[in-house]
Amino acid sequence: AAPPAQTQHAQQAPHTRQAPHTPGTAGMPVAPPQPPHGPTAGLPQGPAGPQPPGGPQGPVRPDEPGDGTPEPPPAKASRGGGGILKSSAIMAAGTLVSRLTGFLRTVIITAALGAAMLGDAYTVAYTLPTMIYMLSIGGGLNSVFVPQLVRAMKNDDDGGVAYANRLLTLVMVVLGALVALSVVIAPLLIKMLSVPIASNPDANNVAVTFARYCLPTIFFMGVHVVMGQILNARGRFGAMMWTPVLNNIVIIATFGAFIWVYGTYSTSQMGVTTITPEGVRLLGIGTLLGLVVQALAMIPYLRAAGFHFRPRFDWRGHGLGKAAKLAKWTILFVLANQAGLIVVTQLATAAGASAADAGNDGAGIMGYNNALLIWQMPQAIITVSVMAALLPRLSRSAHDGDLAAVRDDLSHGLRTSAVAIVPVAFGFVALGVPMCLVLFSSAGFTAASSMGFILMAFGLGLIPYSVQYVVLRAFYAFEDTRTPFYNTVIVAAGNAAGAALCFLLLPSRWAVAGMAGFYGVAYAIGVVIAWKRLSRKLDGTLPAGPVVRTYARLCLASLPAALLAGGTAYGAVRLLGNGFTGGATALVAGSVVLGVVFLLAAKRLRVAELTAMIGMVRAKIGR
Repeated sequence: AAPPAQTQHAQQAPHTRQAPHTPGTAGMPVAPPQPPHGPTAGLPQGPAGPQPPGGPQGPVRPDEPGDGTPEPPPAKASRGGGGILKSSAIMAAGTLVSRLTGFLRTVIITAALGAAMLGDAYTVAYTLPTMIYMLSIGGGLNSVFVPQLVRAMKNDDDGGVAYANRLLTLVMVVLGALVALSVVIAPLLIKMLSVPIASNPDANNVAVTFARYCLPTIFFMGVHVVMGQILNARGRFGAMMWTPVLNNIVIIATFGAFIWVYGTYSTSQMGVTTITPEGVRLLGIGTLLGLVVQALAMIPYLRAAGFHFRPRFDWRGHGLGKAAKLAKWTILFVLANQAGLIVVTQLATAAGASAADAGNDGAGIMGYNNALLIWQMPQAIITVSVMAALLPRLSRSAHDGDLAAVRDDLSHGLRTSAVAIVPVAFGFVALGVPMCLVLFSSAGFTAASSMGFILMAFGLGLIPYSVQYVVLRAFYAFEDTRTPFYNTVIVAAGNAAGAALCFLLLPSRWAVAGMAGFYGVAYAIGVVIAWKRLSRKLDGTLPAGPVVRTYARLCLASLPAALLAGGTAYGAVRLLGNGFTGGATALVAGSVVLGVVFLLAAKRLRVAELTAMIGMVRAKIGR
């Protein structure tokens, strides 16, 4: 039987070495990413946010794009019910811990390097491995080879062992060669992502050195994914979700050691001209070691599952070539995402360099990625959790041709996730600055406030971002991967065009914040187009009335809550100062005001979904 559905996408994404900075969400059918994180959170969260190597990938789902062949029904009843719930609980717990440690990792990286040129140089170098992995074989592994691996286990006499060994050997050979080539051309790769960094000799030297330490993670990224999917195919889901935590711990320890030796950015003012070769070496080796540990930690689990790797080079005539041809739409999907990513990275680093020259740190690619990571977390925790429960039923209804059930499930998923997503989106607008003052105060007030403004600009875009994720699940349920590809091209093009306009028209300090705002606009356009196409697929009967009414009521309840919360936070910062203490007080007080006012307003507006959720929570805690 196909294993249970997993968390977010990877539209989350490269990001994410994890989560990550990947992470699918609004497009890609895989779990969401997290910047700098693994191949998983694998696939890009969207056409703009890099999700570096390392996050949880998640098991194969019947609704993910593959060769169009539906997975067979469960062979045994015992494989359903409790087993699925237990596996889902293990994966959800692993994903949550992975994201929380990934979040802590981002905070300590910013504390160590700041959010100026040095931080941007590390961010660009850290982004490269995931981008190259996804452009080469990452998307194909996730969407095509893994389903083939599951089928080989069911149909081959040896339980798919030979196929798994061939696949793992092939991945090792291809990625090994890719790593060697990438290390040699690292200067060109840095220039491809950031002309401003490449044009600055000191920044370029640091970025290229970081990149040459980070690029070998491409190999361990792919090995981790294949090993994890071999385990998933054998019903062992925990390892792939929990091993990225080891990656985060290693990187946290590495940057903690850097801070212990050199101090935080606020005290050292470390830059590309002052960082020592020993400091670069420490951070580079630690970053590489995190992915090595993550991949090697899978070996004991493979042995416990009865799998022992034996290299096999007899690749011809065993279905690997055929499987590769089936990945075309996924590969094109990834190309569209990466094209948007390259444009945004180039423009954001250029704007950030100009802003830093004017004394405005935090307004570059690192600030963009940090804000993006915070902004994506509610999507990964809320929307993905809701859809993980609905996806199996949605897929069965689509397979059975029950269009009414598909419509009902889609409406339910949209309205249920909106109860939390909408107020959180407004909360980012109201409390983005104090939130970043708390998390990134060690980088200085200017950098922290710049990231806070970027987070505010992302804010409301969370609503169409979440809607897009839910709507595209319906296409995957119908085994339609072409439509999500076309939709992603539109979103990526809109995002890149908006980024270019912001870069040309806005002052450097506000250009990246403008790019963050256009990110949501691009997804809003994508939602409108996807909704119309899905309506045609459902015989023209996809009523938007109930969904629009729910979102409208939630927005009406959230607006006064956000205004009062923002005013409260502003007063607290003015009273207590713009440091950590003032930011923390503003965040707590503003959050309380936001929650109380929203609940009261939503109750007056009779938001049925919120009432149902509150009732469910009370039932769970016995009140």
